[in-house]
Amino acid sequence: MNFSVNSTFLFTVAIVVILFVIAQSVFFLIRAYRRGKEIGMDKKVLQKTILSSAIFTVAPAVSILLGVITLSKFLGIPLPWIRMSVIGAITYELPAATSTATALGVSLSETITDPRVYTAIAWVMTLGILPSIVGTPILLKPLQKGMVKIKNKDEKWGNHLLTAMFLGMISAFLGMVFADVRSGLAGFIPIFVLLFSALLMGICGILIKKCNMKWLETYAMSISMVGAMIFACVITALIG
Repeated sequence: MNFSVNSTFLFTVAIVVILFVIAQSVFFLIRAYRRGKEIGMDKKVLQKTILSSAIFTVAPAVSILLGVITLSKFLGIPLPWIRMSVIGAITYELPAATSTATALGVSLSETITDPRVYTAIAWVMTLGILPSIVGTPILLKPLQKGMVKIKNKDEKWGNHLLTAMFLGMISAFLGMVFADVRSGLAGFIPIFVLLFSALLMGICGILIKKCNMKWLETYAMSISMVGAMIFACVITALIG
């Protein structure tokens, strides 16, 4: 029996998992809406919150779709579909798959046909993400207490610390941005996309502060992400 990354069994598992995620989302949406009404929240406020949240998910959803398309070239559709829809991120999944394939001496330019390679990549992806799943409930509360304590003592330094933590998180991915700068102009595409995204966020910030467009505060991140994705497609077609 030949192995297929798009087998009926894998598709069935993927569909079951995705349906469970959707059902869970609908369940908590209904509970949250009912709870809001119970505590006296205005119906219009609840509807506006739901709409804002739905719009805010557009950019991550596009990112997830692009991630599934990217990974499906060599891993098929089911596995990337499950991982990107549940807990994955393209900034983690693709490097994990690439590093595993490189260690096994396998090219990712073609669809994987060896079940051992497929299994190894799936295990690396799964085990590599576990620390974030396990560590969050254990470390989140102590970290929050520490941050609140620092902020209560000195609000200015508390804000600086939050900014430093955020920049540190971003810095972890900068290696991917600058990884191919020696390969020519095409290697600068990630940098151009990064700068364009920052430009869009800066424009949104100016509009919020100078033009009093407060509603943009909710959508600024989505606008910068979607804009950067569109720019990445355009500039890659022109340069890459």
